[in-house]
Amino acid sequence: MSGQNLYTNDFLDLKRLSGDPNADAFIIHAFADELKKRQLQEWMAGKSGPEHLDSLKGVFPDFEIVNKASDLPSWAEPRLMKKGAGFYARHSTSIMSLLGLLSLPYCYTAANGAMVLYLSELIRKQTTKRLYDTAVFVWEVMGPNAFGKNGNAYEEILKVRIMHAAVRHYTLANGHWDQSWGVPINQEDMAGTNLSFSLSLIVICGLRLLGFSVSQDDQAAFMHIWAVVGYLTGLDEDLIPENSRMAQQLDNSIKKRQFKTSTQGRELTSSLTAHIMSVNKSKATAEDILGLMRYLLGQEIADMLAINAPDLPRYKLTLIKTMNLLKSFKPEGDSKKVYHAAYATFKAQNPELVKRN
Repeated sequence: MSGQNLYTNDFLDLKRLSGDPNADAFIIHAFADELKKRQLQEWMAGKSGPEHLDSLKGVFPDFEIVNKASDLPSWAEPRLMKKGAGFYARHSTSIMSLLGLLSLPYCYTAANGAMVLYLSELIRKQTTKRLYDTAVFVWEVMGPNAFGKNGNAYEEILKVRIMHAAVRHYTLANGHWDQSWGVPINQEDMAGTNLSFSLSLIVICGLRLLGFSVSQDDQAAFMHIWAVVGYLTGLDEDLIPENSRMAQQLDNSIKKRQFKTSTQGRELTSSLTAHIMSVNKSKATAEDILGLMRYLLGQEIADMLAINAPDLPRYKLTLIKTMNLLKSFKPEGDSKKVYHAAYATFKAQNPELVKRN
């Protein structure tokens, strides 16, 4: 039984037909009343905090996704979640780099899932703002006390869940969606996102490719906290892998089914790489950055996305890996201080976007 792949085509075909029924029902209810719709939009635009979450419960008292937004799954282990957040704090700068160099383009290779991003046009026309919002979400849910009494994780996650339901609603309403692609932001695509975009399995691989030493305990803790995030964003529990072996099986199944060359995936990647080059303040050349992306993604996926560049010179790759290996053995220090310092640096690099938020 241990060698059996649970993620069959029949199983994943059904998952492509399912969105997030509780969140979808909530959106239909909220959008049917102009006052409630406006109140929801104002709440979505407001600053996070426990009291702010309570205010939404006052407007929508009868919806489970709101009332139970801060209920952890029964299998959540606070000790592992704390350890996973500590791992993020130690590697936050590298992980956030991998978000653009690996996780996002990896997702764009799933052609049908990428159609939602392409049709919405937001990631292409407001690339910097959308990537900033994504980065802030990761920073907020990975904070040392994010899931504590005064943390922002539950509200940030609920906002993403509601946003996904709203995108599903509008995408289906505009008449441009092909049902053969599955439901917009369906369960299979959400599962793929949780593995790559949400930084669990794929980013661990990326860190190791960059030379970092990642223990099995750290990997398990980091994957656990993202399993909790996946659950809270409305991902079906049977699409939340129990361990790295199952995560790899699920990733392989989705890759075989969904990864292919597409105009949309290439355009999204082009917008992403243009953004990366525009904010690059390092000494790395455009060829170096694209060469590093090819190394991290692998030749097959890089070719699908038309990431064309020479291989990163071996001596440069060796230097990166050696430096990161040495970093792996530095004393851990106070993870809270490390996290807050790194987050402050990130915000200082994006002053205009911080103001807008």
